Parts: sequence; C-alpha cells; structure tokens
Amino acid sequence: MDDETFEAAETAAVEVSAMAINVAVPEHLQWTDTRRGEEFLLTTLNVRMLPDGTLAAKAYGRPTAGGRGAYTSFRLPDSPELRALVHAAAARAAATWSSHRGLG
Repeated sequence: MDDETFEAAETAAVEVSAMAINVAVPEHLQWTDTRRGEEFLLTTLNVRMLPDGTLAAKAYGRPTAGGRGAYTSFRLPDSPELRALVHAAAARAAATWSSHRGLG
C-alpha cells in the first residue's frame, strides 16, 4: 500500500465492532465444567475486546469422555491466574496487531 492510500484509509471512519483472539490455556490452569450432563475439559479461551475497550472471555474445550461434543461456551471462573492469562494475551495481541505488515 502506498503512503497516499494508507493515509486515506487511516483517516477514514472505520467501525471495528470487536476484535477476538484465541488463547491456549496452559495445562496447569485448565479446568472442567459440566453442561447438559456432559463434562468438558476447558483448554481454550476466546477473548474479545469490545468497542468500549473492555474485554470479554469465554472458555471452550472437549468432552472428557472423548469425542467432539458440541461447540459450547463456558464462563471463566473468577481466578487471578486466568485473569492474568487474559491480560497477558490481550497485551501480546495488541503488540502483534500494532506491528502488522498489511495484507500479504
């Protein structure tokens, strides 16, 4: 992208409704939860930055009995370690986004 095109795109009013990242939960922070009688091991977080700058996170995983199971979201427990993981992941994502090199 040339400088002129970049400046035009940069100054245009672009509405970003949300940004999302997927974060692997380290093994020592993984947990289980039950939905509709099925137990899941939660291994992934989906973290979204909302338009107001706040973060929202949901957890996903696989049934402990095996198989794929439904794509079901779970609430994060109120854990200082998981909050720290979300914070670190958001900071890492911000750094990565700010150093993007445009479309390939």
